[in-house]
Amino acid sequence: MGTSVPTAPDAAANLADVLPSCLVALGAADDAWLRSHGLEARIALRPARSAIVVLVDGLGAAALAARAGHARWLAAPPASGAARKLRSGFPTTTAAALSTLTTGRPPGSHGVVGYSGWNPDTGRVMNLLSGWDDEVPAGWFLGPTLFTEATGIGVDPVVVGPGRYRTSGMTANVLGGARYVSADSIADRVDAALVETLTGRSLVYLYVPELDSIGHKHGWQSDRWTAALELLDGELARLDRTLRPDVGVVVTADHGVLDVPDHANIPMDPALLEDVVGVAGDPRCRQLTVAPGTDVRSLVGRFRARYGKKAFVATRAEAIDAGWFGRVAPEVVERIGDVVLVARGSWAFNDDRALQPGETPKRMLGQHGAMTDEETFVPLRLASAFAG
Repeated sequence: MGTSVPTAPDAAANLADVLPSCLVALGAADDAWLRSHGLEARIALRPARSAIVVLVDGLGAAALAARAGHARWLAAPPASGAARKLRSGFPTTTAAALSTLTTGRPPGSHGVVGYSGWNPDTGRVMNLLSGWDDEVPAGWFLGPTLFTEATGIGVDPVVVGPGRYRTSGMTANVLGGARYVSADSIADRVDAALVETLTGRSLVYLYVPELDSIGHKHGWQSDRWTAALELLDGELARLDRTLRPDVGVVVTADHGVLDVPDHANIPMDPALLEDVVGVAGDPRCRQLTVAPGTDVRSLVGRFRARYGKKAFVATRAEAIDAGWFGRVAPEVVERIGDVVLVARGSWAFNDDRALQPGETPKRMLGQHGAMTDEETFVPLRLASAFAG
């Protein structure tokens, strides 16, 4: 077809490195243990007794830099100068990114390849964020999590998050192996993390979903998003001041976010979807499964001709060869769409075929899922015992 697709860097530190690096810093894991588990720990952390990993859903490095005056603790550069950041991985969506964080492996290995994904056994698209209770079959998640591994090497894994997620199927799978502590406000979560690190050797995961929720509805450039960032920044500064000196803190995010204007929300051409039997993923990262016998390469060529520089379009094989999903296990290959459509710029691709005449489609303002720097790069703030 003549059109190349971008390759994903395979040597850069990313979300998969966070928990292994913490286990090394706690003295629970070493190079031999990492090699035996096929893990990387490319974030250099100072030794600590316990660690807190704060995951701020939807906080991109670019958005944080743009609002640095409202988040002076989060945006403060390390002693070495430039602010640090990580790559989140691909696709830049919560289900995939959190699974990468908790397993230390890319989506192609843990099997959660997007916000939603194709189940080749049932011939249906499943929601991989909220569908774990009734859609996702047992064994879909190719763990184990690093929380499960931590227990066996003398570390107490704890998740601190809103009570509404405590009994969810996603928590049971993606956060499996950790003890769940419910705390509904950001301040209460900080307090809970402080208690969990008073004694012993703990690995605490503290989840902050508020910015992502606000960003989807109002955009990251809204006053509401900025106010939530200010509140979070103040609470994390308090955490840093209050922690015992032998506890380290890592603050990062699962992905960034872009505000997508109305004109950039594109209804996909129905003629291009005639042979598509499953539309999965986010509007900024569509994975399309086609009917048997479809000429996939021809369809990719038609998508490229139709949308030009608005998107990267790849066959499944091209996406895998380019390293988009990292190492891909054989049982994961068919979960990835035959055609992968990744938005460039601020575009988003919607399937509006089910809309009634005159019906106004519901769109999110803040969106993510693709490969832009705004979505891919997330902050890496080290504090307390990990500072420096």
